[in-house]
Amino acid sequence: MANLRTWTFISLCVCGALALSLSGSPARADEKADLEHISRIRKLSDTDNTEALKQLEYLKQKQLSKSTPKVRLEALKVMVSLYYDAGRIQSALNSIAELKTLAESEHDQDGAAIARIMESYALIDDGKPDDALKNLSQISAGLHTSASAEVRMRLQSAFGSAYYITGNFAASLQHYLEALRLTDELTTRKVENRMYKLDAIAKLYTNMKDPEKALATIDEAFSLSPLSHSPKTAASLNISQGIALSALHRNEEAGEAYKRALKLATEAGLASMAVTSLINISDHYLIMNQYKQAENYARQALKQAEVLKDKQSIAVARVNIGFALAGQGKISQGVELINEVVQYFLDADQKPDAEAVLGEQAAMYERAGMFKEALQTVRYQQKLSNELFRSDRAKAVAALQEQFHAQQRQKQIELLAKENDLKDADIRNHRQQQIITILAAILTVLVGAFLFLLYRRVKRINLQLREANSQLEFHAVRDPLTGLYNRRSFLDMMKTRIAQAEAERRDAQENNPDCLILLDIDHFKQINDGLGHAIGDAVLMEVAHRLRKAVRDSDMVLRWGGEEFLVFSPKSSPSQSAGLVERLLQAVGTEPVMAGDKEIQVTVTAGFISLPFSNVPESVFGWEKVLQIADMALYLGKANGRNRAYGISHLLVPSERALPVLETDLSTAVANGMVELIEVFGPPKLDLSVSKAAESYTGMQ
Repeated sequence: MANLRTWTFISLCVCGALALSLSGSPARADEKADLEHISRIRKLSDTDNTEALKQLEYLKQKQLSKSTPKVRLEALKVMVSLYYDAGRIQSALNSIAELKTLAESEHDQDGAAIARIMESYALIDDGKPDDALKNLSQISAGLHTSASAEVRMRLQSAFGSAYYITGNFAASLQHYLEALRLTDELTTRKVENRMYKLDAIAKLYTNMKDPEKALATIDEAFSLSPLSHSPKTAASLNISQGIALSALHRNEEAGEAYKRALKLATEAGLASMAVTSLINISDHYLIMNQYKQAENYARQALKQAEVLKDKQSIAVARVNIGFALAGQGKISQGVELINEVVQYFLDADQKPDAEAVLGEQAAMYERAGMFKEALQTVRYQQKLSNELFRSDRAKAVAALQEQFHAQQRQKQIELLAKENDLKDADIRNHRQQQIITILAAILTVLVGAFLFLLYRRVKRINLQLREANSQLEFHAVRDPLTGLYNRRSFLDMMKTRIAQAEAERRDAQENNPDCLILLDIDHFKQINDGLGHAIGDAVLMEVAHRLRKAVRDSDMVLRWGGEEFLVFSPKSSPSQSAGLVERLLQAVGTEPVMAGDKEIQVTVTAGFISLPFSNVPESVFGWEKVLQIADMALYLGKANGRNRAYGISHLLVPSERALPVLETDLSTAVANGMVELIEVFGPPKLDLSVSKAAESYTGMQ
């Protein structure tokens, strides 16, 4: 508390000093100094939203009237965010209106677009996601060609949020991933915004029934934490982590994550996030069947949500109170609350929320022995669930399956027709045998010949089946586009490796461990989007070809997924691995890739590490954890400019001290001198100005 008071005092002194310094200045204040001051307040809000808001309100009251329009617009944008985090919704709405009016009067197209995007978020919060989507579509259609990366990122994020609320998870993921890509183009708060997008994507993965992928995404966001110490982001990530852990039935860990989020939100003055944390703690106690505690936290959440006038949080808090009451035997009271909230979600076109509540309600009825009501609720839930999770891809697969079955049925019909013809011929032959006994011998020969032909045909079909099975086995372990090994083949090899005796591997690999190299094509999405998927496929095939040529015959090259490749190099020491990685980077990026008449430079970023790592037994630190570190090293390469590789050579401190940090936070492990980091650079950028296609691609980068 003493440190907090000291910081507050210093901050107020800074504000006061700035006010005094500007009071005698010309009417138009120093724009650069004002923008830097607002940036400092924005950074302060990550740790103390209450204090940051106080400083920004003071600045607006005393100085902004003398500032340039650019400064006032930036202050209003920040103010909207801080008001929302503080739960002061009406103040946020007033600031959005003020931002829109100022931007339009100054003909600031970016500022006006951001204000309209913020209005769309307000519609989402008000339970009107369809209206928000209409508004966002109008903004997108009218967006000027020179719109900033911030505007485009905000627009994609808003689309992601609106589609998420309406249950269109595929569209939501597409827009969130585009927003994540656009964070690379930002000039300020790049890391913070990247963490926000990863957090949103993690929540989406959990709702898409993939909590493992959600946790991996959260881990990726936490790996950025050394670059951005933000309780605001950390609190939201802890909530997302708790939700994913709960989906995996790791309930105690989930409860701890929610309580960490509540503590961070409370200390940072984030009223809205504190309400969300309370609701999730209430959910946790409902799962644990501790209904008194669940009701207590839900009522705390309801009280604070009503103060904030947060309709969504009010609805969720009420439904949690309903389940808590039902758990305590007050079924009728609980059901009344639950049904009101389900209807609210349906009226607001929030089908995912309604579907989730109905699932919990069915389970509640079942626990209470009310099986008829449980069955009715489950049927209603299934109807909603089918609407939510039916996709074009599933339809396409079903169509292909139907086509396949139709072809099989047609073949069976043809085969039966042939068999009937053969039977008819056989009957006629038998009649002839009865009439003309002299033809019996000839008939026997004919039947024998016919059987011989059938035998040869069956033999030929069996050979074709064996060949087809061989092709199926090949495609089971090979990627159909590049011909490289696929992820399944690597997992099968690792199972064999685990079965091998630890002592046997230790003797063979003590001085020559294996090496794992994870590579990712740089800016591949831009190639796909800008030049087309056919060019993207051509690039993937050429990169695969170059990787195969650059490795030894004993090395294994895999397509790990999408634009990611994995090289498994057995008996390759760290010093040898660095040379191999450099060879791979040069092989891919030195010469341009020719795709039709298009000439483009393709580079890769990589992370590499030995297996076993730094003489740590694989029974303690297996290949999955080692590959996770290689992935973090790859991401470090992406963050530092791409077209390079980072390798983790060996531990510099005892493993029991280093490994817990290394598993979750490579940046911290490197900064604290726990591991040795190897850096390998790729080839220089090529001059492809003679190619129009190359100029087009370079412009996208």
